[in-house]
Amino acid sequence: MAMNVGSSDGDEDEVVASINTTPLVDVMLVLLIIFLITVPVVTQNAAVSLPKETNIVRQTKPENIEISVNKDGDVFWNAQAVPDNNALVERLKKIAVITPQPEIHIRGDEKSRYESVGRVVFACQRAGIQKISFVTEPPPRG
Repeated sequence: MAMNVGSSDGDEDEVVASINTTPLVDVMLVLLIIFLITVPVVTQNAAVSLPKETNIVRQTKPENIEISVNKDGDVFWNAQAVPDNNALVERLKKIAVITPQPEIHIRGDEKSRYESVGRVVFACQRAGIQKISFVTEPPPRG
């Protein structure tokens, strides 16, 4: 560490124009350490139990209804096209009054928009359907 005592000329009025950055670096390092210690405490998550992946074997019954949604958002009722959402709700209302109520199996194309599948779920909700299942392909083994 160097110290400026004075000039050899004897001129005492010379001003030192350099800034001592050592205290600034010390303060910045202390702040960095404080932030590194406090950030993990602040970002703690609430303790929740996340759902586990399950693979339930689908039981195909003749009374179950398959509703498919292709990648373009078209809806099919057991391989027959449904013209619009209101027609789907009306058909589902007729099914909702049957006892025992059949299950609705929704098969959504992997490239279809969530909105298209969401409209089918909302139609089932409006019609009063109690049980909705999503049909998926099982993950590859190995």
